[in-house]
Amino acid sequence: MSRLIASFLLAGLMAATPMAYLKLGFFTSTGLVGIHWTQPVSYFVTNRDADGVTAAQLQAAMGRAFSTWASVPRVAVTHSFTGFTGAEPFAADGINVIGFRARPELDRTLGAATFEFDEVTGQILESDIFFNTTFKWSVAPAGQAERFDLESVGLHEVGHLLGMGHSALGETEIRSTGGRRVLGKRAVMFPIAYPAGNIEDRTLEADDRAGFADIYGSGAQTGTISGRVTLGNAGIFGAHVTALHTGTGDLVSTFSLTAAGDFTMAGLAPGLYVVRVEPLDDADLDSFFDEDTGVNISFKPAFFAKLVPVPRGGAGPSLHIVVNAK
Repeated sequence: MSRLIASFLLAGLMAATPMAYLKLGFFTSTGLVGIHWTQPVSYFVTNRDADGVTAAQLQAAMGRAFSTWASVPRVAVTHSFTGFTGAEPFAADGINVIGFRARPELDRTLGAATFEFDEVTGQILESDIFFNTTFKWSVAPAGQAERFDLESVGLHEVGHLLGMGHSALGETEIRSTGGRRVLGKRAVMFPIAYPAGNIEDRTLEADDRAGFADIYGSGAQTGTISGRVTLGNAGIFGAHVTALHTGTGDLVSTFSLTAAGDFTMAGLAPGLYVVRVEPLDDADLDSFFDEDTGVNISFKPAFFAKLVPVPRGGAGPSLHIVVNAK
């Protein structure tokens, strides 16, 4: 049994974890094993209020967040609220607990999820979420200035609880006071939050839905793009691969996750895609990868030369994308 933590940030860095894009997991000699639930998810809520938000309001917001993930088409994940408890999140007590905690030393972390999982099968055994009361929270329907939206941050953290990792589909700029500020993003699972008062992350994006379908869907109604990214005769680990649906404009992405540069992007709507590869050179790498995984960012962005067809319930042609050094 092993343990990992994933956090959602106001700005700055997260603790290094064994993580890969859209699937939290761990690497073995045969590749990535994503963590996942194999049974219904039941959870408790710590019976503690925060400034402006009661424990009952926290439970209601988390219920909406779970329901949003469960509404992804053709995905079968069930959840249930068990009751209020005096137990604390992050206590490793064999139950799934969500609650408020004061963590002033984590002054850039809005919330985090932690997991106990089987290190052979990837089955999640326990998962907790905490929301940091160092920050002010709101459940106001239209948001509230100078307070972070609990449902938005909760949707991100419940995504982690269900096995989702971080997406790189976002743009940020470095703040003069430290960390980064979000300019825009195309995924709830982007690792940095919108500013206080914003409620845009209450709605999943195409990227989030594809990743969730990849973990829990049957694949009968969606398709897959796979291939390899190389520089010279060597594969690239950690290349960011994006696919743009030419009909809908939906954008989905993944990373190459082997030394040979192999990548797979599943849960895609059928259609024609523009595929692009880019280095992860404008982000904090340890928001996505362990610090010792050797991510390569020394290459130029490149497009695959042709539109890529993705059939329903199958895979398009295997791609070989060659990039050039910077």
